[in-house]
Amino acid sequence: MNELKLEEIKATYELLEQGIQLILADTDLSYLDAFVRLADDLLSDGEVYQADDLTAETVEQLTELYQKIDLRQFAKEEVRQVVQLVLLKSYRQEKIQANHQMTPDSIGVLLEYLVEKITQPDQKLEFLDITVGTGNLLATVMNRLEANGWKSLHGVGVDNDDTLLAIASLAAQFEDQNLDLYHQDAIDDLPVANVDVVVSDLPVGYYPLDERVQDFATHAKEGHSYVHHLLIEQALNALRPGGFGLFVIPRGLFESAEAQSLIKQIQAVGYLQGLLNLPEELFASKQSQKSILLLQKKDSNAQQVQQVLLGDFPSFKDQAEFGGFLTQIEQWIAAEKLGLKK
Repeated sequence: MNELKLEEIKATYELLEQGIQLILADTDLSYLDAFVRLADDLLSDGEVYQADDLTAETVEQLTELYQKIDLRQFAKEEVRQVVQLVLLKSYRQEKIQANHQMTPDSIGVLLEYLVEKITQPDQKLEFLDITVGTGNLLATVMNRLEANGWKSLHGVGVDNDDTLLAIASLAAQFEDQNLDLYHQDAIDDLPVANVDVVVSDLPVGYYPLDERVQDFATHAKEGHSYVHHLLIEQALNALRPGGFGLFVIPRGLFESAEAQSLIKQIQAVGYLQGLLNLPEELFASKQSQKSILLLQKKDSNAQQVQQVLLGDFPSFKDQAEFGGFLTQIEQWIAAEKLGLKK
């Protein structure tokens, strides 16, 4: 991206920030809710539609400001970056819990790279993010695939946080994404089935409603169940035969005593094809380190790879070593004939 375009992205973000601060000055909204209101206005021809709690001066200032904001000048990925700057500011303004923070671009790029290697540009692909949040991960994957020649992509996102889902919806509209979003608990019956690819940065913790997960193979025999175990099981059920699940998971996922039921469920319905540790530099502590888990749903045209892909991504700072590791992944995929069959 050239320097001029970066300046235009920064200037547009600063205009959005001005608008958010104007709304915050007159209301008791959170930063993210103020952004949602501003974005709704921009998508509605730049008029201030919710003006009851704003002063006449603020309405006038917002109306004037909206005339200066034109997101249509940007490509999809550039719009995503503008929205991302707003979200990063919100994290500094408010104490956002780790499970609600957006997935870093560096991780999204690696997931897109893997999806690119196991699919073909002429395939019609249905994606699911079972914990879509603000939509940043799914948008990163879909935008980059489109930029690299993938023509027919459709995404579905599920989340139970209405504010995060509103941001995902607004971002999708700004980016003209082919994306459907559903406000629901991902543990409930999903609105889609037989998707080709699941990409998801899974929240870590316990699911509090024990009675609702008794039919899950991965539910705990005593106490609360791990929500990330339940979501992997749910996502595998949503995949079509031969489809792939790529999950960002806590490192050491399979080391706990409760992991045995998860392993048994994966083996019952799918194949564990890969487990790659993400670069340590991406995480503030050893406890927060994560990995990418690559699963495939069982099918007559799919099989367990002879050698599971295991390894550690090198530091992004060592370009030669990192590039060599990507080459090894490509060679492994070719040798194992791993890919999504049409």
